[in-house]
Amino acid sequence: MMRMSRNGMSLLLAIAYTVGIGGSAYSAESESQVRQADVSTILFFVVFAMLTLLISFWTARRATSSSEYLTAGSSISSGQNGLAIAGDYMSAGAFLGLSGAIYASGLDGMFLAASYLASWPIVLFLVAEPLRRLGKYSFADVLTHKLRERPVRILAGSSTLVIVSFYLVAQMVGAGELISLLFGIGYAPAIIMVGMLMIVFSTLGGMRAATWVQIIKAVLMIGGSCLIAVLVLVRFGFSMPDLFKTAASNHPNGDRIMDIRGFAQDGIATLSIGVGVLFGTAGLPHILMRFFTVSDERAARLSVFYATCLICLFFVMLFFIGYGSIALLRGDATYAGANGVLFGGNNLAPIHLARAVGGSILAGFISAVAFATILAVVSGLLIAGASSAANDLVVGLSGQQLTERTRLQISRISAVALGVLGILLGLACEGQNVAYLLALATAIAASANFPLLILAIYWNGLTTRGAVIGGTFGLISSVVLTAMGPTIWSKVLGLGPAIFPYDSPALFTLPLTLLVCWLVSIAKAEPEGDWRLTEPSVAQYVE
Repeated sequence: MMRMSRNGMSLLLAIAYTVGIGGSAYSAESESQVRQADVSTILFFVVFAMLTLLISFWTARRATSSSEYLTAGSSISSGQNGLAIAGDYMSAGAFLGLSGAIYASGLDGMFLAASYLASWPIVLFLVAEPLRRLGKYSFADVLTHKLRERPVRILAGSSTLVIVSFYLVAQMVGAGELISLLFGIGYAPAIIMVGMLMIVFSTLGGMRAATWVQIIKAVLMIGGSCLIAVLVLVRFGFSMPDLFKTAASNHPNGDRIMDIRGFAQDGIATLSIGVGVLFGTAGLPHILMRFFTVSDERAARLSVFYATCLICLFFVMLFFIGYGSIALLRGDATYAGANGVLFGGNNLAPIHLARAVGGSILAGFISAVAFATILAVVSGLLIAGASSAANDLVVGLSGQQLTERTRLQISRISAVALGVLGILLGLACEGQNVAYLLALATAIAASANFPLLILAIYWNGLTTRGAVIGGTFGLISSVVLTAMGPTIWSKVLGLGPAIFPYDSPALFTLPLTLLVCWLVSIAKAEPEGDWRLTEPSVAQYVE
């Protein structure tokens, strides 16, 4: 990272880390030029907000059991679930962050998109079917088929809440920036307003409401992205060479935006980010929870196939949106400052581009879709966190059976608590890069959840002691090394040179976690009754 800076590279962090807002909130220059909300934006926003509330009230009547609230009664079809998974995965970080990454650094910004897409075959072939066959509410259910329930559930619940918190912050920061831009209000009021709406929606409607919002959002997001991409190509007579030539002439890196030369400056940093994204998707709690909403393993597998096709189309559209932003927004004082940074931050590249090619109506529509994106993803995060809190942490810590009513109450209380935490963390992380925060979440998921899940499914030699010690090592090491990396240690905390030279630790923590799990598991055989099932099975408490 430091070498890249010394060489004058515009990329400070390979791929997604370049998106941003540069670690700052709105500058005085940009704030004075951020547009006030127009009629179309307000109209679309109100329509989407009312639609989501109507869906939550409609589904609240059915969310009378923990199974219905957390998994929609496992009654979602594979096609619906595929759309919902795509809607859940096409987050604000992907739409706003990746577009901004391409705007900032060109083809380097597509590396993260490629890594995200490449992660889905892992989910399809290694995780989807066994997870649905063995699990009911969380990935901890898979672990408890082989291992002692209480310590494993406590570990799984802890890692889930950490990952959900990082992912939640990214969505809240994106929401605050977006609403601030749309309505001309401060960042803090925007965060609080959006957070309260999300809490009401998630607490009332549960997984069924989240599923339908994710489906609607996926259709609108893909449709809106395709429309922007087509309008960009219309501007250049459907000539891609002309588009790329204009983009290269506008960007300070010139023709270098058409290659990935920036990655050669620090291959280890690039590889570490890629490893985190590639394997982290299979450990994201809100993605894994979607497999429990369908009836069987075949439906889970088909869901991933449909989602992969939709996500692939979406990322292709982001390619055109990113380069279209460079070609049409850079150098235009209406949208960017003299330094090339877009007003409101580079994260808002697709919003500004929509206005440039389609006027205020398209900009209002895309803004509302981006808001729906945040709402859909956050609802899934809150439900995943609530499920883990109720069925993993509470059950694991107490070791006592929960009644249906108590489990539902704990789930809803947990959703509210996580929503409040998201608001507070969003306020604390104002100005941070949303794609960077997402990359941190996936790095932790790759280091803590993915190794345990894969070993529990495919290796009979895994012991409870190995899983607990290895998983704890992966969770703590990934969080600590992330905190000691350049962005948090140096830029956010201002503590001087970073202790750990890379922002994403997944390249190191993932293999080390696997190694620790293996070494501890083979070091000492577990006598029956030591770490395995020495008490009434906690699995019965979530039936």
